[in-house]
Order: sequence, then structure tokens, then C-alpha cells
Amino acid sequence: MVTSAGPLRVGILGAGGIAVASYGVLPNLHHYADTVEVVALADVDQARAAAVAEQYGIPRVHATVEELVAAGGLDAVVNLTPIPAHYATSKVVLEHDLHLVTEKPIAATLAEADELIMLAERRGRVIVSAPPDLLRAPIKKARDLVAGGEIGRVAFARVHSSHQGPGGGPGGWPSDPTWFYQRGSGPLLDMGVYGIHQITGILGPARRVVAFSGITDPVRVVRGGPFAGLEIDVTADDNTLFLLDFGGSTYAVVDGNYNLHASRSPRLELFGRRGVINLGVPDGPELEVFKTDLLPGVDGWVDPSRPLASDASRAGVGRAIIVGHLADIVLNGAPNELGADHARHALEIMLAVETSAREGRIVELRTTFRSPTDQP
Repeated sequence: MVTSAGPLRVGILGAGGIAVASYGVLPNLHHYADTVEVVALADVDQARAAAVAEQYGIPRVHATVEELVAAGGLDAVVNLTPIPAHYATSKVVLEHDLHLVTEKPIAATLAEADELIMLAERRGRVIVSAPPDLLRAPIKKARDLVAGGEIGRVAFARVHSSHQGPGGGPGGWPSDPTWFYQRGSGPLLDMGVYGIHQITGILGPARRVVAFSGITDPVRVVRGGPFAGLEIDVTADDNTLFLLDFGGSTYAVVDGNYNLHASRSPRLELFGRRGVINLGVPDGPELEVFKTDLLPGVDGWVDPSRPLASDASRAGVGRAIIVGHLADIVLNGAPNELGADHARHALEIMLAVETSAREGRIVELRTTFRSPTDQP
């Protein structure tokens, strides 16, 4: 446990895209220089790790998570490994009494997620799990508007949680994107998790799932960049659509696929009995509201003199926001907005999506989490 006022001494596990991209962790951690200090970096690619460490002035470089934690001098580890490695590496971190920031999903099975959560609880450690969306101002504002009844009872929602796939755009991908399309990864775990966190963060835990899922093209070809022309055998479903039942006749339809080249629809739409909330309007506001009886007998879009909510953090601090959030929790006692129980619920939804699509049935959910709108 951290005993000083700070900064939180962290090790970065993984030197790939999320670590070094312009929106990633390392390029933006300077915003948290008062509360976070990066003292070590580990990656199986030693040459890459050494180059990244030199670029960002990180004093120690290791080859494995075991070496990283055994060397000591850490309060926390930021786990930026690929999806299939999350559980095993996070377990090592928690077993060494360190706080954990982990990329999504938290694990591959509910049993693994339960084990990590129990391990953290026994050792008095904090788990913060990506994605960071619930820290963003527009999501928080939408959640507060729904909780305050501004659009009445929510009847249904539509959520886009997809893109064209790594390598699917004209610019290609900076590294070999093959693993994204392999069984154990795929767009549901890579992208669907964002929509799941957003809608459950606003509406609370879901109760049931029904889904359709499959592979659109058995082979993908990288369109540009250093891997242009690379042919990828697709073994993970790349086209998934699912429906969440929140109880009380409140539903949400969510897509999680690698087939969305463009869209003119908002990223998330909430339809209530007395209004509508849109999030992420293309070429428009980050949040907009439509209300019935805006004036007596007149329905319309709210036209504020300034934005209802804007997300400066996305461009300003990028993915580093989740590391800063851990520091705020540990050093200042802030509430955990990205808790492991929510990450476990999102994982159960994704596993239920796979089961529903495979078996053609509705799947009941058993996990829950404390919704931000719940009263203590």
C-alpha cells in the first residue's frame, strides 16, 4: 500500500499501441506528473521496450511481468498486454500486492474475473479497468440526465460500438493486426466492450441478452500501411449484434463488429418517454437533448448557448486518464468509477452474447454492480 502522499510509482506492462499511440498512456502521463511516476517498463520485445523506455525516460526495462514485479519499487502496474494475456499477467500483479490498472476485458472467463476480484479484496488492492468512458463528461452528463428523469423513463437505446477493423482503413495498421481477428480476441472484446460499459454505466446492470454473431469474410486483407496486402484468416466472429434487457421494458441494441466504415448516426441514442439523448453526434455536439413540451405544446431540441457537455479529456489526456484515476483513488480516496465489478458484468454480457448467438437462445445474467445512479 502507498504510504506517502505520492506520486504513485507505476510499472507499464506492454509497449504496444495503447502504450505509445498519441492517445495512449505514455504520451499523456505528463499531465499527472504530480501523482504518477513511471519507474519501469516490461515487454517481451526487448528492443522495442528499450527504445520506448529511452524515449520516455523510464529507468528500468524488463522482459516479463515476473521480472517487473520482482524488481520492486512499485505501487501499481498498468497492464497493457493483448486481450488473451490479461488474466494471467494481472494475477501476477495482484499476488505481489500491487494496485492494478488493466485494459479491457478484465479476463476471459467469469471464474478468472472472480479470482482477480477476490485476490484484490483479500490484499486490499484496487483494480481500475478500462475502458475509461465513464470518466468522460458527456457520459456522466447523460447518466445524470437519465437519473434525474429529464427524458422520462427510457424505453430503448441504440449503441454503435464498432469500426472498420484494424487494417480495414486506407491507412492500414502500424503493427501486424492478425491477432485482432483470431479466436480469443475479435471485435466483441475489442470494441463491443465500449458500448456495453457506456450503456450499463447509464442504465445500470442488464438482466438478459440475445444475440446474432458470425464471420462476414473468412479472409481479411490489410488495405494500407506497413502490412498492406497481408491476408488474415479470420477465426473470431467479426459481425455481432445483440439486445440487452434491463427489465421494466427497457432495451438496448448494441453492435460490436469490424464492418462499420462510416456512420452518420450518433454513437449512442437514448429514447425516453419524454425525450431523447444523443451522444457522439457526427460533426455535431458530443451531447444533445430533445424534450417534449420544451414549451407548452412544443417539442424540440434543446439549443443551449454553450455545449451541454464536452470531452476535453479525450484529446487532452487520452488513455492516461485511467492511470490518473487510480492515483486519485489510492492517494486521495476518490470513488472508483471503473471498478472490477462493472468490468466483470461487461465480461459476462460478452460471454452471454457468444452463448446466445451459438445456441440461439436468451441468456440470463447473474452478475451485477453498483450503478453510479444507485443510492448508498
